[in-house]
Amino acid sequence: MSLGATRSQLDAPPRKTAASQAYDGKSPFPATPPPPPRHTSERLYVTVTALIVVLPFLALGLAVWLLWGRLIHTTDVLLALALYVVTGLGVTVGFHRGLTHGGYRAARPVRIALAVAGSMSFQGDVIGWVATHRRHHAFTDRPGDPHSPYRYGTHLRGQLRGLVHAHVGWLFRNDPTPAERYAPDLLADRDIRAVSRAFPALCVLTLALPFALGWAIGGTWLHATTALLWAGVVRIALLHHVTWSVNSLCHMIGRRPFRTRRHDRATNLWPLALLSFGESWHNLHHADPTSARHGVDRGQIDPSAAVIRLLERLGWVHDVRWPTPDRVAARRT
Repeated sequence: MSLGATRSQLDAPPRKTAASQAYDGKSPFPATPPPPPRHTSERLYVTVTALIVVLPFLALGLAVWLLWGRLIHTTDVLLALALYVVTGLGVTVGFHRGLTHGGYRAARPVRIALAVAGSMSFQGDVIGWVATHRRHHAFTDRPGDPHSPYRYGTHLRGQLRGLVHAHVGWLFRNDPTPAERYAPDLLADRDIRAVSRAFPALCVLTLALPFALGWAIGGTWLHATTALLWAGVVRIALLHHVTWSVNSLCHMIGRRPFRTRRHDRATNLWPLALLSFGESWHNLHHADPTSARHGVDRGQIDPSAAVIRLLERLGWVHDVRWPTPDRVAARRT
């Protein structure tokens, strides 16, 4: 499937199912048949997911213990900031606006580099990430959405339960998204398949890199360990929760100045704009998914769009789908 076909699919209405047609926007999602028993590989996946979610909090506690009566090293902060920016932009510019939605076309080295950087965020292999996100757009806040906060209804208890589900609970459900249906273009891409297969090695690299740099700069085990802690594990945890907050908070809290599909409750949440590199201007994104810029109004900071603009000026990306005034105006409420 070509990228052009992917763009057409994203602009087209999603395929309707009996459950989504019957959904009234307030009730809990209809019950689904129980999933088949987990295979050993699936149980391993859940175990690894649990470790990824829980270990950063344990690491944060360890960091507090290590810093009791000590100062955090400047190197740790700078390395954490640098790796947060690189891996975060890999997710937002590479995984999301580029590979998922076709907001631009990139030269091959840039496409691969962004896919590698996004994979180092520890958020899953690139093909699985893209497939899940396309499925989210196809069924936003309706039955079929893998991480809607409205899964358990719109009453208070259901909303609280749904918030936990949208933020992190969905990762533990036996609800795989078939890449053959949602990301056939990436399965056909030899480079992206290679990056996807390399995901475990890239997870090791994203932790080994700060450890090695901490050792090289500080020259001691303590410097290497604190760099691993802050620029490795804690940095990963922060980016995880910022990303997950777009799934959860940006469908419950904030403003909705643009029209979206029926039942789609995506919002703009300004406090997350800088940390999420502009992803929390989520309402416009759901109103116009293929737009390369999400923050279109005055004062809306969108670092990911700024990076795409820079890459365009360097000639490394082209066919960028910048929002036009008419297109934006047509989507306002």
